[in-house]
Amino acid sequence: MKPISLCCVFVLSGIVLSACGATPAATVVQALPFVLVTVAPNASPTPTAFQPSLNTPASSTENLSLPTETPSPTPTIHPEATATIDLATMFPTEAAPPVINPPTTEPSPLPPLTDQDTINFLLIGSDKRPGSSYRTDTLVIAIYWPKNGQVSLISIPRDLWIYIPTVGMQRINTAYQSGELNGYVGGGPGLLKDTIAYNLGIRIDHTAMVDFDGFRRIVDTLGGIDLPVSCAYTDWRLIDPSYDPYNENNWWLYTVGPGQVHMDGDLALWYARSRMKSSDFDRGRRQQEVLRAIFNKALQSDTFSKIPDLYNDLSSTVVTDLGLGDLLRMAPYAPKLTNADIRGYYIRPPYVSSWITPGGASVQLPNDAMLKDLLMEATTLSPRAAERETIKVEVQNGTTLDSYDTLAASRLNYAGYETTISAADRRDYSNSVLVDFTAGQDPSQQQAIISALNLTSANIISLPDANSPVKYRVILGYDYAPCFQPQDLSH
Repeated sequence: MKPISLCCVFVLSGIVLSACGATPAATVVQALPFVLVTVAPNASPTPTAFQPSLNTPASSTENLSLPTETPSPTPTIHPEATATIDLATMFPTEAAPPVINPPTTEPSPLPPLTDQDTINFLLIGSDKRPGSSYRTDTLVIAIYWPKNGQVSLISIPRDLWIYIPTVGMQRINTAYQSGELNGYVGGGPGLLKDTIAYNLGIRIDHTAMVDFDGFRRIVDTLGGIDLPVSCAYTDWRLIDPSYDPYNENNWWLYTVGPGQVHMDGDLALWYARSRMKSSDFDRGRRQQEVLRAIFNKALQSDTFSKIPDLYNDLSSTVVTDLGLGDLLRMAPYAPKLTNADIRGYYIRPPYVSSWITPGGASVQLPNDAMLKDLLMEATTLSPRAAERETIKVEVQNGTTLDSYDTLAASRLNYAGYETTISAADRRDYSNSVLVDFTAGQDPSQQQAIISALNLTSANIISLPDANSPVKYRVILGYDYAPCFQPQDLSH
């Protein structure tokens, strides 16, 4: 696999995450939570019969059940509205958050958790538009150990309630704009860097903030990305990207996955930023999925030769402290890095808890002790990752269900295993099989691989072979369930 400048990859990958700002708020047009949808004049697909109003708070739709029919990358058709629809069932009331004692004094700064062995990037996404205020609604920290070839990604929820220097207690997504408007040293990036260092103990070396158009262009310039969608995802999407997003008739329910999905810039943007039927925390998971996919595409393509063109193409939409020369000078750090070397972390419950401020805002309070433990793990080299990077697992699809091998390989990457994919000898395996080619035949390592795939009845075959290019082979059977939550996997 051709090495590539990690900084270049992450700045380009940051386009994906940086473009994932908030959905624009629409004007209130009615009191009901949905409206009858008519087909837009130039719409080719058939839209959903009705949909939530764009001004409906995200919390009112987060608990909606996804369609039970087989998901596909096509709109989900619902029956016409009738008088028998139970609105309480369709739009359940969110349970009140637990009573939490809010901070009464300025919190103490968290001691530095990162040292000089790391290069730390902050990938920022905002909904900035000409002549309007904006907030940074996507924040992902990428911590890179160039000497060890490990990476940690940390997704930060936009409603994290923390201390902002010179401002006080506030949502983290207001720090950038406060720095810009109030003349903070270093502007918005400076205040956001200091806010993260104060509350999370992580030094930020470089930042990149990108808008929606920049994201679409980078993905399309790379020829799109192939994203393993392990769990089907359904949310509201514009029927066509050229349609007016403020017109509720231009939206439909759209489902992708499960499977390997090829995404152009517009589809990848939708997948990474939508949250009307999920949550900010789930959006963070999907953003890291997209980052991994664009990183994988960069590894497979001749991205080095495209760096100057990409940089020039995005210079009007990217706000960063990295120049083209900086990117090229970091090329010597280019190790042989794969998705198996990337660890994902998500600041979500139980590391935060919902709280309503005295002003009525819904925010996320850090659970300090638990969050510090998570951050310490994310900012520390993983000995398990060093151990697993020597283990290569071959994945074969023993079923007729397309993309099972790709989805399982991606899942093993999250657990720290490097993978390859090859064809199975047949496609009618009822139960999955693990073939162990190692001399030691370690039961604990066998179980670790089986557990990472959540297989309960995998057959284990012992075939010691010192000449085998892989140490383990997984042949997937119909007992394999592809959907998983990456935060549940040990690194």
